[in-house]
Amino acid sequence: MNPWREVLDRIEAGEDEELARFLNGLNDLGRRAVAMRLPAHLTEELRGGVEARWEIEGLAPGYRLAGAACFTGARQVATWLNRRELRRPVDAERDARRIMSVLRGRSVEWRRELALRLADRLRPRTGRSRRGDEGMPGWDLTAALVAETGIEPPGGDAFVVGWVWRLVLRRRWNRGGLDGDPLLDLLVPRLFTAQGVAGPLALDERWNSGLSILAELAVLADEGKVARATLVGGCAGRFLADGPAEEIAPFVRLWRLLAPEPDELPVLDFVRLLPRASSPLARLALEELGRAEDAGLLDDDLFAEAVGALAYRREKTFVRAAVRWLARTPAPRGGGAVRALAPVFEVDTPALRERAVRLALTLAPHAGAAGREAIRAAAVLLPSGLREQVAAAYGASAGAEPEPPVAAVLRASALPALAPPPAAPIEVVAALREPGAPEEPHACERVLAGLAALAHRDRDAMAAALRPWWARHLPVPGGSGPHVYDHYLGYDRGVHTLLARCVLALVDPERSREVSAVSAESDAYHAAHDWPPQILLRRRLEEVIALFERGRSVPALLATPTEPTGHVAAAVLVERMEALGNAEPLPADFEQALLRLPRQTDPGLLARAERLPTRAGRTLAAWLRAGGWPDPAVTWELREERAAYTWTRQLLPTIEPPAGLPGWLAELWTLKPRHVSLSYPRDAIWWPMIMPSHREIVATALVRCMPLLPEANDVRTDALAALAHGEGPVGTATALAIAGGLGHRRDARRAAALDAARTLAARGQLPAGDLGRALAKLLRHRLVPLKRITGSLGELTETGAHTEVWHALAAALPSLLPGPGERPRAGLGDLLGVGVRAAALAGTRSEIAGLAEMAARKGSSLVLYEARRLHEAISA
Repeated sequence: MNPWREVLDRIEAGEDEELARFLNGLNDLGRRAVAMRLPAHLTEELRGGVEARWEIEGLAPGYRLAGAACFTGARQVATWLNRRELRRPVDAERDARRIMSVLRGRSVEWRRELALRLADRLRPRTGRSRRGDEGMPGWDLTAALVAETGIEPPGGDAFVVGWVWRLVLRRRWNRGGLDGDPLLDLLVPRLFTAQGVAGPLALDERWNSGLSILAELAVLADEGKVARATLVGGCAGRFLADGPAEEIAPFVRLWRLLAPEPDELPVLDFVRLLPRASSPLARLALEELGRAEDAGLLDDDLFAEAVGALAYRREKTFVRAAVRWLARTPAPRGGGAVRALAPVFEVDTPALRERAVRLALTLAPHAGAAGREAIRAAAVLLPSGLREQVAAAYGASAGAEPEPPVAAVLRASALPALAPPPAAPIEVVAALREPGAPEEPHACERVLAGLAALAHRDRDAMAAALRPWWARHLPVPGGSGPHVYDHYLGYDRGVHTLLARCVLALVDPERSREVSAVSAESDAYHAAHDWPPQILLRRRLEEVIALFERGRSVPALLATPTEPTGHVAAAVLVERMEALGNAEPLPADFEQALLRLPRQTDPGLLARAERLPTRAGRTLAAWLRAGGWPDPAVTWELREERAAYTWTRQLLPTIEPPAGLPGWLAELWTLKPRHVSLSYPRDAIWWPMIMPSHREIVATALVRCMPLLPEANDVRTDALAALAHGEGPVGTATALAIAGGLGHRRDARRAAALDAARTLAARGQLPAGDLGRALAKLLRHRLVPLKRITGSLGELTETGAHTEVWHALAAALPSLLPGPGERPRAGLGDLLGVGVRAAALAGTRSEIAGLAEMAARKGSSLVLYEARRLHEAISA
């Protein structure tokens, strides 16, 4: 008999029960034979790739059994069972029973050592798992060893979290509950201190509803099978430890199920929780303190502290609760807590603020010295009418006025300086190894420039330095083999792949020519679907590839930027063209260089350009003589179309190129209907560098390719931030792109749009009127959320762009204010509040159509209050 062959046959057949019986009957010599072959066999199998790994994972129970039975050391067994491909058997409980059956011949000390080693490797689940019902890998076997050897349950949170996962899954599979669980008494106290138990407990509530673990704990406490004091005290301790709302929520649920009596309430702890607790916990504390007060357990000092803590919270719900609680309290007791009303004087809800003032007036005769001083200090923030009432009751000066607002200094962000060009082949290789280098435009331009210049100087040295990088970092699609690589490189036209092909053209020109032949098959498709800026970028990379494939080189690429914005200094361009002598430059490289020229150039360069002997030199001289190209006209419309069951809205900007442009530029400055999406959204970050002197055209392309900008999850708003540092007109398209970015759902994307707006404002170039009109149109059609726009405009106001924000709002508000008989849109009051702040900082005086009529309406809502404030601020 060949023990290894017998074991392997049973593993591959999935006969795990039969394998366990066979291993239990195997002698020491047979176990050693299996142990010698098992690791090498698994390593060899895993060389088969992803499919082989999946197959091994399916056969994991057999491999685990064989290792547990045949390896001699507890450390070796623990390492084997925790291998990545073996640690998640399909049925962990059954797997644990089988492994325990082959371990019972080991000594108790050996099994205890294994239990401790396995416990040290337990890790709480993170992220998503391919199987949602697997619990914590390794826990079942660890728990079985703990129970059988009689050792104390391992310390640390992971063992407790694994226990909770196992309870959740047992309940789901109807395999029993808490009653009779051997670990119940030992682990319940640790349930309240272990981090990570909230996830499985919350999942249990969703799966099992009224039959959850928390519900059963409450029942066992009522039956005396679990100490009630342990559960109540454990919850209170967890509340004091605080944490994210989702981590506290299960214990809030358990507390409600336990329904402690008033004398069980930790009153002082609940009062101290109020200032910082998450909203669900703060609501529980408020409810329980109300019960404590009804039972006479809340003294005057704790009452005052509790009301004050609620009033200082940012959630209006708790601020209102503080005012209501104080209002229903007898005046002598409430007078001791009157200082809690001071922060309510600052809230932006007029009705709540006015109620707080009325309550403060009622409690004035009972207020102590500290409370009166707090109310007097806060009264300065009130409108004049309310301030005078408080002054009469508390002795404050009726003539006190708030300090005038102080505007922040508006500053534009700075672009990072350009890295120096590579001076040696090793620097090019180092740049290629930088994470994300082929994707980042400046890094890609630097690598491309280094490849061209250093290959011109010594092609063999450059190729020799690149070969090890190419062998290790060759782009690999699914599959293997040179043919697959060639196919992939030929059809993938992403910038990172084209840069890799530049390397290939230097390292292996013959193979590169084969890849280029494959690439030619997809040219027609891409010519019909690529965006014009991307076509120019790819043409430029492809002509460098073709240059290297022909064994040729150039001293330098004309279009390599000299400024962080992507500009090429005109003097440097002339110098690079002089270095070419009588040779014509690469066509796309020359076109890109022209697009990167700044708008203002030295007139003295024209004479040097006119002496250039090439056709490209004459073109450059003509460009310098004319001062560049005329700017196209940009317009946009919001088109609504009826789909099958709904209306769709699409932003459609258009570009009208002026007459007389070169053909390639007319194509670049035309948005054709086919350009509706990006294959590589990251490509958009190139566009400000492709046309750094034509910002409005870049903005038009951005808007056209991202009609759902507020919801998109890519880096196109980063292109918007880069665009602001360039040159050229900015108008409706730029304003529309910024408007969409200010309403983005993701903080990082919204921050990029804010950066663009701030930079343009600091340079005196933000088209505020266009921005306001764009915002109004997008808001009216619900293409951006008003709440996000309000927050973004508020941030711009506070960082120094208040004048521009005011001009934008002055253009937007006439379309956003409700007409006679119309209801104001939700959130308009907050937007008007931003307008009040911006107008005050800008010191403006003007009229807004419809504002006076709205300010004259009766009511105490926030929107009417802010309308009155704004009307007063701009009319004074």
